Amino acid sequence: MADYKAPLRDMRFVLNEVFEVAKLWAELPALAEVVDADTASAILEEAGKVTGGVIAPLNRSGDEEGCSWSDGAVKTPAGFPAAYKTYAEGGWVGVGGDPVFGGMGMPKVISAQVEEMVNAANLSFGLYPMLTAGACLSINAHASEELKEKYLPNMYAGVWSGSMCLTEPHAGTDLGIIRTKAEPQADGSYKITGTKIFITGGEHDLTENIIHLVLAKLPDAPAGPKGISLFLVPKVMVNADGSLGEQNAVSCGSIEHKMGIKGSATCVMNFDGATGYIVDAPNKGLAAMFTMMNYERLGVGIQGLASGERSYQSAVEYARERIQSRAPTGPVAKDKAADPIIVHPDVRRMLLTMKAANEGGRAFSSYVAMQLDTAKYSEDATIRKRAEELVALLTPVAKAFLTDLGLETTVHGQQVFGGHGFIREWGQEQLVRDVRITQIYEGTNGIQALDLVGRKVVASGGAFYKHFADEIKAFVGGASADLAEFTEPLKAAVANLDELTAWVLDRAKNNPNEIGAASVEYLHVFGYTAYAYMWALMARAALGKEGQDDFYASKLGTARFYFARLLPRIHSLTASVKAGSESLYLLDAEQF
Repeated sequence: MADYKAPLRDMRFVLNEVFEVAKLWAELPALAEVVDADTASAILEEAGKVTGGVIAPLNRSGDEEGCSWSDGAVKTPAGFPAAYKTYAEGGWVGVGGDPVFGGMGMPKVISAQVEEMVNAANLSFGLYPMLTAGACLSINAHASEELKEKYLPNMYAGVWSGSMCLTEPHAGTDLGIIRTKAEPQADGSYKITGTKIFITGGEHDLTENIIHLVLAKLPDAPAGPKGISLFLVPKVMVNADGSLGEQNAVSCGSIEHKMGIKGSATCVMNFDGATGYIVDAPNKGLAAMFTMMNYERLGVGIQGLASGERSYQSAVEYARERIQSRAPTGPVAKDKAADPIIVHPDVRRMLLTMKAANEGGRAFSSYVAMQLDTAKYSEDATIRKRAEELVALLTPVAKAFLTDLGLETTVHGQQVFGGHGFIREWGQEQLVRDVRITQIYEGTNGIQALDLVGRKVVASGGAFYKHFADEIKAFVGGASADLAEFTEPLKAAVANLDELTAWVLDRAKNNPNEIGAASVEYLHVFGYTAYAYMWALMARAALGKEGQDDFYASKLGTARFYFARLLPRIHSLTASVKAGSESLYLLDAEQF
């Protein structure tokens, strides 16, 4: 497999030339003195070095060795503890953390690029700091000052890590039926009892303490999701002076044996009257959790993008070197027995599909990250509200569409290698196995699609959708004539999505099955249309510069490929949505 090289040139293009993020930062007082274009560039440069030089070389060995469990202790693959120490000492765990407690304070649009790099380098490794960052986010937003002061500095520093304990054997998507209980104690703490499964980083040897955020129910809690509370439960108790005390009543019962991400410990966690501390108010656990979820779901989408990027880098290198047959138009490498396979139309189709998906995904994930930054830091209530609603609308798209395309992209990368793609030593089959989980965890992609259509589009009466559609229409309306080859198909795609959205809203009034029947294909129509907007924005930034630099010529060529070969997928998807739900219910359960 090719060495991983962080796509810094494309990241700088997206941030500086497409979105001009420094202008946004200058308008947000909380960021204006913290970050500028030069600071961001330096941070990304250093992140590229540590991810490419320290973490990426552990990807295959980590997959081969995996994690091991013995008597409640989990050992990560060789090299992981030392690499984690290096990563933590660089401040990367707390790159987006609150500076008050030792974080770097970078906006999400910067930490999103760092996430892409670490996950492309080694997805299993990247999950450990990701879960810690998510736990920190919830603690910082909802916990008491005492808890923040006691736990956040060491978590941001990477000395301690974090986990999120949500799922139970009988309760995955439906968290309202969890059974883990929390009993109040005289000293204000709680005793937490229950079992959680699928807990990423629930136990490992990377840090001296693990801070679990656990969903549980109080004895008098109302039924359903309104009765869920969130608790901070340390693996090792922390003394008043900040030193570590006794082991808490938390243990890892086993780890899962998985299809992929084998260097990431996926744990069964047992809480046997463990001491915990409530985060926020009683019965407000879901709200505290969802503060983290918007960031984490974007982060999972970025994992799909990252896997596709790693696969693409290897596939391109292989396609340039592997010689097989002659080009359809005649020999290209006349001094060789055959031509490099990159001359063949089908190989080019796969590589361009990968390139277009990756670069479109990088722009889209950066765009969503900018909305998160605006929602968090803007001092204008109207602007903040619009950004919050855009985040709500686009988060399920970012999570599901980036990961669905991530699987497609890694499969293309494997296919470019032919038989070698099926062989472990080349690395492509690992990427296919690893990326598959991204479509499942943090809410399956089917659940994301239901969230988009049911909660974000239908429940808002289309209001959230209108923000995004109106922005695209304003862009199209103000675009120069030389952009017409991109803006005209974008305009048609938005008109199609407008009409499809109205169709779904209308049908959902009379048949509750229509939302579920339409949701996945609708999300994909939305995703391809959103990427068309991203590609039109990128084309605008590149147009006129193609004679100066091959980068811009490549960007415009890829944009043209996207509009010619990938955007038309919306037509078959639209037809599927409009076929309705009836055909899904023609069979009784016994007839399947």
